[in-house]
Formats: sequence, C-alpha cells, structure tokens
Amino acid sequence: MTSMTVTRRSLLLGATAAFTLGTAARAATPTGPQLLHITRDPSCGCCTAWADLAREAGYMVEITETDDYAGMKAEAGVPEPLWACHTARVGGYIVEGHVPFAAIARLLAERPDITGIAVPGMPLDSPGMGGGLHATADVVAWGGLAGDATPFAF
Repeated sequence: MTSMTVTRRSLLLGATAAFTLGTAARAATPTGPQLLHITRDPSCGCCTAWADLAREAGYMVEITETDDYAGMKAEAGVPEPLWACHTARVGGYIVEGHVPFAAIARLLAERPDITGIAVPGMPLDSPGMGGGLHATADVVAWGGLAGDATPFAF
C-alpha cells in the first residue's frame, strides 16, 4: 500500500498550477497561447494596464513602443474615428483600444471576414481604464463585411 502525505506547500503548488493552466487556456489555441502584439506610446499607463490584463487572460504579450501615434494607426489601417490609445494584433486581426477580452475571444473563435474590432477613445471602466479583466465596453467591427464600422456585440 502506498501512503501519501499532502502538505500545505504541495497543495499550494497544485492550486497555483491549476490556476495558471486554467488562465492560459482561456486564450489558448491548439498549438498554445495566442500571441497578442501591442503597439503603444511609451508614456501611456492605461496601455500597460490593458497589457497586464491580456496576460491575465492568458495571452502571450509582446509590446512595441512608438512615439508615432498617427503612423501606428495608419500602418494598421485603423479608421480615424475608431482610434484609441494602443493598437494590437492577434490571430490576423487588429484590436484597437480597450477592447474587452470576451470580444477578442469571440473574434478568434468565429473568425469573421473583418479587419478588426475597436473600442474608440478611452472609455472609463473599460478593461485597463479602471475596469478589470471582465469589464465590458461598446465594441465595433470594421473592414471586410463590416464596412466602415458596425456594432460587434458579444
């Protein structure tokens, strides 16, 4: 017969591993966690908060900093009325601003024929703007079948 002793340390390590695996699975693909590449102004604190939430949601986060705000938006093809503080790329899509992570998950699951999704401006209580991981905001889609901008409900 085998005897097993459970210590607080082994219980804590097991719980930590389960939490980490569960968190990473939320943004995972069959080959592993999704890469979310964020381009942002180096002095923007709310962009850092959104990036931290993206990590918490299970994304692998890569950040590029630039002082060329308009160039960042133009390079990504974001229509000016949809501009926000940071621009991200994930799974072949553009994600502009403080987009809720549930909307990104839906985007990646459904893979619609659009260029990207956005939360224009910097709305209070959106993810990274005072809202946490599960915060919501009005999201719009653009490009492809969405045209200039249409609601992207989730």
